[in-house]
Amino acid sequence: MGEVKVIGASLSIICCRIEWALKLKGVQYEYIQEDLRNKSPILLQCNPVHKKVPVLVHNEKPVAESLVILEYIDETWKENPLLPKDPFEKSTARFWARFVDEKFIPSAWAACCAQEHEQEKAVESAQELLGILDKLIEGKKFFGGETIGFLDLVVGSLPNWLKFMEELSGIKLFDAEKFPSFHEWATKFVEIPIIQEHIPMPEDLINYVNTAGLAKTILGSAAMANKK
Repeated sequence: MGEVKVIGASLSIICCRIEWALKLKGVQYEYIQEDLRNKSPILLQCNPVHKKVPVLVHNEKPVAESLVILEYIDETWKENPLLPKDPFEKSTARFWARFVDEKFIPSAWAACCAQEHEQEKAVESAQELLGILDKLIEGKKFFGGETIGFLDLVVGSLPNWLKFMEELSGIKLFDAEKFPSFHEWATKFVEIPIIQEHIPMPEDLINYVNTAGLAKTILGSAAMANKK
């Protein structure tokens, strides 16, 4: 099916989605590690609009944005389908993927970066959205049913990212007692070998931030963005 490359960052909670999908499909690929503080010519050439990772390059043709890439992978390599065949179920999976990226992640980020007088309300808002995901996975093995699906890959790195953000900010978002179904799914999901192999760990994220001296920068810049 041609040469496949992934331009990404190993500690990105988004880039791991692409590696998981390719591994599930049995696709061989070359991984190009990107320095996000000094973006390479190949990244700027392949994604000149957003200048962000991940980018999938297949037969020298770049595909950008993780959700778009996941669908491209699913349509190109048919083994182990990620999205359901049923149009309604497929559109539902897409809806919830957008919910994660456009609603939950920004809300959790805002809660971790909120000023003290705003933090309680921000945490409640983020936990309300997390409660929706908890209800969504209730009684299921995976978000995709009996096998790993599109939404599992989208949600998969969130538990570790939440632990990282909690440690960075000193607040608590992900409570196992409040969200038992999500906790059970997360615990089992990260034990899957191909997931373990490519998931950013909270301690690695913390070490990177501390080594680079980025903690205050991350929280400070995000807090300023939340005020706009």
